[in-house]
Amino acid sequence: MEVSKILTADFLDIIFEGKNKDYGAYELRKTYNKRLSMSIAVMVGVSLLLVAGFMFGQDKQGRISQTVIIPPDVTLTDVDPPEEEPVIPPPPQKAPQPVMERAHVTIAIVPDEKVPDDQEIPENKDLEDARISLVNKDGPLFDNVVAPPLEEAAGRGIVAAPKQPNPDSVFMKVEIESKYPGGPAAWQRYLIKNLSREFPQELADQAISGKVVVQFIVDKTGNISNVRAISGPVELYETAVKVIKKSGKWEPASQNGQVVNSYKSQPIIFAIAEQ
Repeated sequence: MEVSKILTADFLDIIFEGKNKDYGAYELRKTYNKRLSMSIAVMVGVSLLLVAGFMFGQDKQGRISQTVIIPPDVTLTDVDPPEEEPVIPPPPQKAPQPVMERAHVTIAIVPDEKVPDDQEIPENKDLEDARISLVNKDGPLFDNVVAPPLEEAAGRGIVAAPKQPNPDSVFMKVEIESKYPGGPAAWQRYLIKNLSREFPQELADQAISGKVVVQFIVDKTGNISNVRAISGPVELYETAVKVIKKSGKWEPASQNGQVVNSYKSQPIIFAIAEQ
């Protein structure tokens, strides 16, 4: 390299003066700054995407978003066995009153001394009010005897009146179930909105999730009471019960055309949204 060009020449050109610049080392050193800048830009871009995803994954109050899944209502069936109707035995049948009978005798011409006493031909007047039989028997006249009543057909008799349910009892199973005003769609909207609002941030931080079943009573006036969680993670009980208690008035259940008190069961699934 000429002496006059040393001060203006690149440092790499001075080092690789007289050497093979096509080997690769020269090219790597020449583009080092460009590759370093590209690596830093990619790293900064990925970091910004991660931070932005975390920020958008939080609600306005800085809490991790929750996914609340409301499965269909669970109807509890009544497991009490049906009451058996008492079996009333039929009254004993009275024996029919014996009546006068006269034996039917085959006529044969024989001497009088050979006729047995029980085969003597009765007089016509004795046959008028007697019943024809094989033997002679004394008793009241046949016209004065009332025939015994016929046996009643099977299945008839005294039937106990159906028991009336206690108006203050709580039904497990009813003909028309109680419902939230507006129907299932309005009830689901209420649960999703309020469960997401009431879910504690500390439970979200601990990623506690699971299915909770809440049971409560809807009385004849539409008020709810006896709200309690019966299964699921105990950490989620308080949130589920609190939201159910705040739901307000319901439309009561109906049984045999009458409004009644009834049990209601609501499953709720708490799931942590994936980031």
